[in-house]
Amino acid sequence: MQLFKKATTFDFMSKRKVTMLLSAVLILISVGSLATRGLNFGLDFTGGTLIELGYSHPVDLTIVRSTLETSGFPEAVAQHFGTARDILIRIAPREGKSDADISSTVMSALRNVDDGEVTMRRVEFVGPQVGDELANDGGLAMIYALICILIYVGFRFEYRFAIGSVAALVHDVLITLGVFSLFQLDFDLTVLASILAVIGYSLNDTIVVFDRIRENFRKMRKGSSVDIVNASLNQTLSRTIMTSITTLLVLMALFIVGGELIHGFATALIIGVVVGTYSSIYVASSSALSMGISKEDLMPVEKEGDDLEHIP
Repeated sequence: MQLFKKATTFDFMSKRKVTMLLSAVLILISVGSLATRGLNFGLDFTGGTLIELGYSHPVDLTIVRSTLETSGFPEAVAQHFGTARDILIRIAPREGKSDADISSTVMSALRNVDDGEVTMRRVEFVGPQVGDELANDGGLAMIYALICILIYVGFRFEYRFAIGSVAALVHDVLITLGVFSLFQLDFDLTVLASILAVIGYSLNDTIVVFDRIRENFRKMRKGSSVDIVNASLNQTLSRTIMTSITTLLVLMALFIVGGELIHGFATALIIGVVVGTYSSIYVASSSALSMGISKEDLMPVEKEGDDLEHIP
């Protein structure tokens, strides 16, 4: 079922200068925040103290988290470990405090708010899962991936489309990271995974739009490059909106009922889907138009002698 029964005729490209200015402002804010405030790395990056507790009865994580927050550990991560009676708590390193001091403070605070028996099973220091070497390798892998995307789209479409698609990917990643930096949201491994998912979602959306633009450049005999891009965006608008809405519905469900540990993952994807949908319409297509893409650039090259094959 189509979202729009009648063909839409929105003039997207008439707003491209305004949207490019908006994107530039958002990117500057994001880069500025990343440079000055940085990311609020979670325990997956910083390491910390791991405490495993056993209760004599099922325990509510909300109570545990509020108790830890009032006890001076607002960044602590608490989750069930196996059953509802077992809890795993991770606390960021504290300067001047040993694992024993931290575990004693946590135990006394939790025992004061719970009448049942609380048993400490283990206390240990956990190193970061992502060290400097792995973080550097991840950054290099991201750069290599963008280069490969640039080459792939350049061969499949045209180099100006390739540059537009990479510009859209960089735009989406920077703005998503900028939101996490600006509001100091926890950045852990689940958020890192969602950033990679944003790249895949944005690229897929951009490729669909570019495929229709290339097809229309070869099929439509009349109209300027701007007219053809507008027509292509309107033809793919229904698909773009339906894909974005259905994806956002799932992500909103994850954000609302998925629990504390998945909030960062859902938040990053929600931001990425919204920004990725916007960038596939304005950033990628506008970039290609700004570099002077035209009908002649996308017409198939005729081989010498092809015109003689039809002569009897």
